[in-house]
Amino acid sequence: MAPAISTTPPAGLSSITSHESQQVERANRTGLQPVVFVHGLWLLPSSWDRWAALFEEAGCVALTPGWPDDPDTVAEANARPELLAHKSVGQVADHFDTIIRGLHQKPGIIGHSFGGLLAQILAGRGLAAATVAIDPAPFRGVLPLPLSSLKSAWPILGNPANRSKAIPLTYEQFRYAFANAVSEEEAKQLYETFAVPASGVPLFQAAAANLNPWTEVKVDTDNPNRGPLLIISGEKDHTVPWAIAHASYKQQQDNPGVTEILEMPNRGHALTIDSGWHEVAGTALRFIKRFV
Repeated sequence: MAPAISTTPPAGLSSITSHESQQVERANRTGLQPVVFVHGLWLLPSSWDRWAALFEEAGCVALTPGWPDDPDTVAEANARPELLAHKSVGQVADHFDTIIRGLHQKPGIIGHSFGGLLAQILAGRGLAAATVAIDPAPFRGVLPLPLSSLKSAWPILGNPANRSKAIPLTYEQFRYAFANAVSEEEAKQLYETFAVPASGVPLFQAAAANLNPWTEVKVDTDNPNRGPLLIISGEKDHTVPWAIAHASYKQQQDNPGVTEILEMPNRGHALTIDSGWHEVAGTALRFIKRFV
């Protein structure tokens, strides 16, 4: 069993939803090892449904919180993109912080893309028993900016007015940024099933992180209570290619906790939702189980 955590949250946090509260209560009632899943931009918590089922079959209890004000369904998110706007990295991190501090024991935390960045922020606060960051967005101190990453983010970064909006990807943009390593047929199915608009704020925050010493896009990589960390990188990822994932690993590797990195061959940014999700989930599960 992972140790308990401090129940004192940061001040000024938004309240969690009744569904999220129910997930926390269920986790505490079961006494099983909790695992918290953190989604990234252009996805919703439902993108983790198959992962949650797999982890529960393995004896964990899964929590799939949303970002603040996340709609319940992809259809609602696409119909009401304004619900997804204005969400900053700090606001989302504090939302998850509140949820995790409601648990009776430290959870494993698994995040993808900006969720991978958030997972590292939460681990840096000492809230994780073990952490898996999958194709994680960069934080302050991570310097590489490959052209493919810029192209993937350009649908938002290309217009400064997008900072205050939630922007969807066209199918062609989704194909490049997420689904370049799968067939055309599968890419279309993934787009229809999972893709939603994304808040512009986090991408503008990440783009300026190395210029802003007060940025919210920063990770306490030195905290001795960070716990074990695995970074997973998709070999063919356009959005967060190896250069970014490895630079994140280099920032983290001096931490006294276990720090590992693994590249998944022939996988793109959609590796958590495409037909090969089970391999990635199994890798994450084995890492979490090593330490909890």
